[in-house]
Amino acid sequence: MCYRIVFLLLLLTLSPLRADPEIRNVLFLVADDLKASVLGCYGDEVCATPHLDALAARSMVFDRAYCQGTWCQPSRESFMHSRYVGDHGPTLGKHLIDQGFYSARVGKIFHMRVPGDIIDGTDGNDVPDTWTEKFNCRGQEAHTPGLYRLLNQNIETRALENRQSTKMPFRMFASVESDGDGTEQPDWKAAGKTVELLKKHGKSDKPFFLATGFVRPHYPSVAPASYFEDYPISKIDAPEVPEGDLSDIPKPARAGSTSENTGISKFPDNIKRMWSDYYATVTFMDEQLGRVMNELDRQGLRDSTLVIFASDHGYHLGEHHFWQKSKFHEEVTRVPLMVAAPGFETGRTKALAELVDIYPTVCDLVGVGMPDSVQGKSLRPVLRDPGASVREVAYSTNRKQGDFVRSDRWAYMKYHDGSEELYDMEKDPGQFTNLAGMKAVAAEQAMMAVFLEGRMAEAVPK
Repeated sequence: MCYRIVFLLLLLTLSPLRADPEIRNVLFLVADDLKASVLGCYGDEVCATPHLDALAARSMVFDRAYCQGTWCQPSRESFMHSRYVGDHGPTLGKHLIDQGFYSARVGKIFHMRVPGDIIDGTDGNDVPDTWTEKFNCRGQEAHTPGLYRLLNQNIETRALENRQSTKMPFRMFASVESDGDGTEQPDWKAAGKTVELLKKHGKSDKPFFLATGFVRPHYPSVAPASYFEDYPISKIDAPEVPEGDLSDIPKPARAGSTSENTGISKFPDNIKRMWSDYYATVTFMDEQLGRVMNELDRQGLRDSTLVIFASDHGYHLGEHHFWQKSKFHEEVTRVPLMVAAPGFETGRTKALAELVDIYPTVCDLVGVGMPDSVQGKSLRPVLRDPGASVREVAYSTNRKQGDFVRSDRWAYMKYHDGSEELYDMEKDPGQFTNLAGMKAVAAEQAMMAVFLEGRMAEAVPK
């Protein structure tokens, strides 16, 4: 018996039983207007995103994550409150402050006008009690010295006068190949401030919640000139749009910026240039994120810090002849979501997730309770097992237009005038054929309508 006890003690010494690492801190990184499909880790073969790809390798990557608001303000309000609509209840930062955390915002987390609030250095729709400290990151945006282009009008100039900027109608088609080295850019400043805060608070007795919001690739597409050199339009394929693509979708779904009504359809190469400029700013943003992640590792915080990366929504770059956001197509509603949680699985998952799930996931993993106001679900089961799921459908809403649900196979939209869209995402991932109203899929359409009604009822503010 004595020998057996000694043997067991020796085994325990050689192979100690270890609990999961304690997650003390949270680093929340948010890109602006970033569509999932342009990242290397989401399959793009042109855009260089080495730092996000490295983060993906140490994360659970959600291939089917969806925003709840289809433009900046409602989406950011939604994930910071974990509410489908409205701002009921404490924000994530406020709740963590109440649990003893230091909370800081660097850059854009709640909605800011880009470029307006970035040029002015103002707070936008910030919620002050969310933060112990907050830091705005200014930039000149379209007024940055360098080669300026307005692609829907085929303008190229170095003159600083008459550039499309705040509240101007074609500001979304502006880009600048900056003469600077990047240090003048808001995202460079955001990364630098985040690095400072990691150094200052990484060893503190208080756990931290650092939320850093990058403004790229939101228009205008501004980055140092060298970043544009890697994306000549000869490397770019413009989105394929079948003849008559918009003929089978409802009128509300066709509203907004199109290639024809913005004028960019007159300049086919400039559609490719829009992709080139978008890629350039994604790569610049990726490099700034890399600075932050490198500092996290230098400070020895990898094993105690939950890192979450997401975007507020995606973006149309000429798919279906659409531009910008606010639509329910996959290009807009699907977002990148990576969760690097020490002690949990890494890999990829097809589980449906929503941005409102970030708040409860954070609370669950750092071991604090959740307010009753939270509507999202913790993604812990999926972080434990990528084959698990926490919901049957993901939901998005645009209060001016209608609502959307996405299941494993189907994407369904219903507009305020009663019109509908239905897509079989297995057979038609590009969403070119609207099946709504066809007898062959009547049962599926009815099922998705039931799902949508249920989610709409759940989303109603209480």
